[in-house]
Amino acid sequence: MPIAETPVRLPIPPLPRGFRVAGVHAGLKRNPTREDVTLVVSDLPATAAGVYTTNLVFAAPVAYDRALTPGRGVRGIAINSGNANACTGARGLDDARGMAAAAAGLVAASADEILVLSTGIIGEFLPLEKIGRGLERAAAALGADDESAVRAARGMMTTDTRPKLAGATFAAAGTTYTLFGMAKGAAMIGPRLATMLGVLLTDAAVEPADGQRLLREAAETSFNCVSVDGHMSTNDTVLLLANGAAGGSPLSGAGLEAFGRALTTACEALAREIADDGEGATHVLRIEVRGCADREEARTIARSIADSPLVKTAIHGADPNWGRIVSAAGYSGVRFDPAQVRLRLNGTLLFEAGAPVRFDADAVSASIKGARETLIELDVGPGPGQIRFYSSDLTAEYVHLNADYHT
Repeated sequence: MPIAETPVRLPIPPLPRGFRVAGVHAGLKRNPTREDVTLVVSDLPATAAGVYTTNLVFAAPVAYDRALTPGRGVRGIAINSGNANACTGARGLDDARGMAAAAAGLVAASADEILVLSTGIIGEFLPLEKIGRGLERAAAALGADDESAVRAARGMMTTDTRPKLAGATFAAAGTTYTLFGMAKGAAMIGPRLATMLGVLLTDAAVEPADGQRLLREAAETSFNCVSVDGHMSTNDTVLLLANGAAGGSPLSGAGLEAFGRALTTACEALAREIADDGEGATHVLRIEVRGCADREEARTIARSIADSPLVKTAIHGADPNWGRIVSAAGYSGVRFDPAQVRLRLNGTLLFEAGAPVRFDADAVSASIKGARETLIELDVGPGPGQIRFYSSDLTAEYVHLNADYHT
């Protein structure tokens, strides 16, 4: 089934200094207008960090990148879409190495200085010749302009309808640094650490251990707080490259904290974009859970609500069905007192102290119909644990897309 694309959301964030990117069509996708190979190059050796799927069935690129992150001296990332290189055994790992070597030869780097990402159909071997030719064209097209950034982000897409881009700036010791992020993801989104594919680039200098810690923390409150269908991918990866091209010593103290805040902001923006672009989605669900013993309990309740087909279809139908939301929280496995539960939908109180309250159902339904985002606020007690979690509604279009998607 053809995927109806929508325009990239403006403005397009600038690339950090010392990075160039490109995206080209190499023939992995049937549609010649859709890019399927992306190359990210740092002119300087960069610190690299990564977070990955916790699925026991993980793709060859995940295994390859895990061995190189956190680390120093990375010069770039080679990315393909249309083929996940997952469940491909020893040959899959060899192909991941071959993809890295092909990119390395084009940018005067060694193979272990290139990370790789793949996404698409599971269980098919990489067409390395096509990818190699695509990487050659990408290397010739490298740029730091808006068009290059958009094409690079498009080269990561599978069933996405638009590129997902985010950016931020932060200052430390009189220097202003830039952060750029791009991601893909629209279905098979149910992470436990990271999700989809994500690339974060900065021109700040960062030590590997610091980059790894801050990326993991950012993922915990962003990519690990989004679910489209609860299905954890084999290829989930988020990579961070920090090349120090803006000058200065590796960030520390207040500067490192500023970088961490910027990184979290960009990751949260990308995570919301994934939920907004969920396959067939007509609504984004923003789920705020408060009053738990800790954040993990709040996440567990939020995920239970986010993954409920009955909650998702109710929102699609603009039905303020509080019973589906409350019961989803109740079977999450987190213990709480139902008599302390309070539920609001788009600001309207629906349920309190173990019982429904009177509300204007037509007005709440109209509030769902009239906005892209639906806000679900659930308080379960007096505890400090809270979280914000994103999901999307469940539509007939989601079923059609995944029934027709070749696996």
